[in-house]
Amino acid sequence: MTAHHLLTYALGLAGAVVFIALNLPLPWLFGPMAFCLLGALAGLQIKTVKPLGEAMRTILGVAVGASVSVGLLLGLGDIWATLLLVPVMVLLIGWIGVWFFQRFAGYDFPTAYYAAMPGGLQDMIVFGEEAGGNVRAISLIHATRVLVIVVLLPLILVSAWGADLDRPPGAAIASFDPVQLAIMAGCGLIGWQGAKRLGLFGASILGPLILAALASLVGILNTRPPAEVIWAAQYFIAVGIGSKYTGVTAKELRHDITAGLGFCLILLGLTAVMVEGVVLLDLAAPIDAILSLAPGGQAELVVLALIVGADIGFIVAHHLLRIFIVILGAPILARLFDRGPGG
Repeated sequence: MTAHHLLTYALGLAGAVVFIALNLPLPWLFGPMAFCLLGALAGLQIKTVKPLGEAMRTILGVAVGASVSVGLLLGLGDIWATLLLVPVMVLLIGWIGVWFFQRFAGYDFPTAYYAAMPGGLQDMIVFGEEAGGNVRAISLIHATRVLVIVVLLPLILVSAWGADLDRPPGAAIASFDPVQLAIMAGCGLIGWQGAKRLGLFGASILGPLILAALASLVGILNTRPPAEVIWAAQYFIAVGIGSKYTGVTAKELRHDITAGLGFCLILLGLTAVMVEGVVLLDLAAPIDAILSLAPGGQAELVVLALIVGADIGFIVAHHLLRIFIVILGAPILARLFDRGPGG
């Protein structure tokens, strides 16, 4: 770990302390994110240790997996109507996004397409680079999408539905059985590394999720991770978001990030229309609907779901389907969208 890494994590910790002292909402998420973002924009070399960040994401996978029960699995058939909206949203986001980025930002097709697709940041960068796109622009646009969603969603949840952002995301670690803590740690580490060896997308979350779900179904895991551990996951996720803006230039700020902000407005409008339809048809509760259909990062939305006490299984099912469609369907959709005049 270098001096730049130490500076980054110290800056994030300072942000959390300041937000706690000022009694601001979600201090372990908003505090580190704000301070690291400001540091990056100020020209500091904000850098994270990638394996450490991935290790912290395993906590979210375990938290989701521990919520899986037989009743939840049997109930998946009842949510088919909202699951069908996921591929519709992916197609709409891709079509509108490609048009927007080519028409108003002047990007070539590969850059426009992989900047628009609501998939994982790393996956879209890899696909975009292979297709000859502008990797830096794709990275900044996706980072902006996640940042805007993470900042605005809590405000929307509080103002529209009175969500409680101050509730602890779990019980205190002192109250936990050491055996349960060991099982959760094993599910996280073994699940992550096992999924990574198998080449699964989102291995740091999906692997622990699967292993923890199996442990929950057989009855050896019966609780979610402690509050302190989930706060730690929030901290590392927040630092990671802020670090994406390291080295941003004035030109990138004017062009790429502005384009990303404009696209975020479109995404929020599309999400609002879809959520309104789901709520009017009484297909899901408003908070569950918006956290399921919002095109944010999977890890970030799981954190918000844990904080507000939403239906974790319902939300994760939709995001897994979205990521699955984007990852596997990216080459097919690319050919479909590239048939227009700009392709």
